[in-house]
Amino acid sequence: MSNNGLLKSSLAKKYLMALTGLFLCTFLVGHLAGNLQLFIQGAEGQQAFNEYAEFMTTFPLVKLLSYLTYACVLFHIVDGIVLTIRNRKSRPVGYVKEKGSANASWASRNMGVLGTIIAVFLVSHMQTFWYKMHFGEMPMHDGLKDLHTVVLAFFSPENSLGIVAVLGYVLAQMALAFHLVHGFQSGFQSLGLRHPKYTPAIEKTGYLFGIGVPLLFAIIPVFLYITQL
Repeated sequence: MSNNGLLKSSLAKKYLMALTGLFLCTFLVGHLAGNLQLFIQGAEGQQAFNEYAEFMTTFPLVKLLSYLTYACVLFHIVDGIVLTIRNRKSRPVGYVKEKGSANASWASRNMGVLGTIIAVFLVSHMQTFWYKMHFGEMPMHDGLKDLHTVVLAFFSPENSLGIVAVLGYVLAQMALAFHLVHGFQSGFQSLGLRHPKYTPAIEKTGYLFGIGVPLLFAIIPVFLYITQL
């Protein structure tokens, strides 16, 4: 039995880290599908995105899934940080002669750093949009909270920190890409679902998912900034 992380059972810890990670992958797909509506310009895009935001914050089943997502995020982040700290403490001197790149990818050796960058981004992202949508003062449009206008204003050239927000968002998506490419594949391995026959397909899917999803997310603020110049 291992005492690392939030769970004492190393097997339970391994499975829950994998399951929460893969569940969050499905959340990313749904969140991206909604955010892609920001590419629709004008009143049509504003209405579509605001309706999506309203649905995500009021539909009972979606709200229940949201609470599950929050729990998964907290577990995944906290246990990942705890594991990283304890693993480094277990070998404080390091391996002088060992080349880490020969045995593991850069992403796998820096999952703690990547996770920390993503965690900081999530806190900032939720404070800027999620908190304002739920508890802050929001402009209204056609009877709906106008999150569309809030998002555009945040990534606007007229915002003194607009370019910083865009660059920060893109940087966070780069960290997410490295995190996903490794995490997607290792999640299946942790669940014992890797097999010589299916491993190549899992690895290719991991690369496509890990690069494609963050890339699309990253393009959105760049697009919004450029179209408002």
